[in-house]
Amino acid sequence: MSPPLIPTGSLAGPMIFGYPYRNMPGRGFLFQVSVLFFLLLVSGCGGSGGSFTATPPPAGTAPITLTPFVAGFTAPLDFQTPDDGSGRLFIVEQRGTIRIISGGSLLTSPFLDITSKVNDSGEQGLLGLAFHPSYSQSRRFYLNYDRLSGGQMQTVIAEYQVPTDPNLADATSERILLTVNQPSPNHKGGQMAFGTDGFLYIAFGDGGGEGDPLGNGQNRQTVLGKIVRIDVDHTDTGLQYAIPPDNPFVGSSDRGEIWAYGFRNPWRFSFERGTGRLFVADVGQNKFEEIDLVQKGGNYGWNIMEGAHCFNPSSGCDMTGLTLPITEYDHSEGDVVIGGYVYHGTAIPGLVGAYLFADFSNGKIWELTENSGTWTRTLLLTTGRNISSFGQDAAGELYVVDYSGSVLKVVAP
Repeated sequence: MSPPLIPTGSLAGPMIFGYPYRNMPGRGFLFQVSVLFFLLLVSGCGGSGGSFTATPPPAGTAPITLTPFVAGFTAPLDFQTPDDGSGRLFIVEQRGTIRIISGGSLLTSPFLDITSKVNDSGEQGLLGLAFHPSYSQSRRFYLNYDRLSGGQMQTVIAEYQVPTDPNLADATSERILLTVNQPSPNHKGGQMAFGTDGFLYIAFGDGGGEGDPLGNGQNRQTVLGKIVRIDVDHTDTGLQYAIPPDNPFVGSSDRGEIWAYGFRNPWRFSFERGTGRLFVADVGQNKFEEIDLVQKGGNYGWNIMEGAHCFNPSSGCDMTGLTLPITEYDHSEGDVVIGGYVYHGTAIPGLVGAYLFADFSNGKIWELTENSGTWTRTLLLTTGRNISSFGQDAAGELYVVDYSGSVLKVVAP
């Protein structure tokens, strides 16, 4: 990866999308360059939505802590677990490799290496992985990565297969489902996950540029700034996938793949086990980070709003039909929101039912709980780590991915 361009601002020191980069004592130059990469990668009212409050951390011992699990990764961005009974954990590295943790150890050989295809400059790279719901039988999985094609930046959604060795995917088995031309090298989204309905959901950022200059977030003629929903088990005429007939804009002049819209950079999302609720963390512009509870056909505001506040225009915006976030925080608390999971493990009973999420810039971890439509955000832990993603194992226990190269487990103190 080549060093990123860092915008400058009025404050002393380098600036990243309007806020100062925090120096990290004891960490070398190369690591700080990689951190700048990640910050560039993810940074950059009215309608329905629950009310929300924030509370300080509880007195005394924090209800969670992090314990080291496995190290040795290079710029890890995603953590996924197939439903195949193997207990293996798969870690996505931005450069274009996927590594396997098996039995608590990192396997030497990668599960997949497509570095020759991936453009990992700036905010781009191999950004997302999703295993087919019937992976143990089909051995199919899906990737979200960036490439250059004839000089054009593109996002690629592709299917791959695992032939015989369960720890080695076939790099030549690629079947491209969808390519999306990108106008700028930032705001890619990247998350993918299968819903309880068996369809693949994919998050696309607005395509980049400060303030969404092309208006992609509100334009339903493009998948940029959207969460889309597709059927990977069937095909429609002219497509390598099918569009579910109950998608909200099927039958209109809008893109039928769209499930919800009005996003800036939905970096990580997850479905809650049991309920299927869809939680999305959308990285803000200069002031606010937000968590959305996403529903079919919803408009989540960007670039009319940033969080629960008018953005364009800065006041008096038309908020008709927009859905507010279930929580937000301003940049006095953190700069880059990282979506997580609702905890449904057994090791920390007091955490069951709480949605955990974090901020990359300072390693804060919050829980989000609901009571009669009111969402309460509580700070659980300040780690000082650069949390790029969360992960969930087959038992529902949670992990955090540290962009500096390690995975840690969320445990009781």
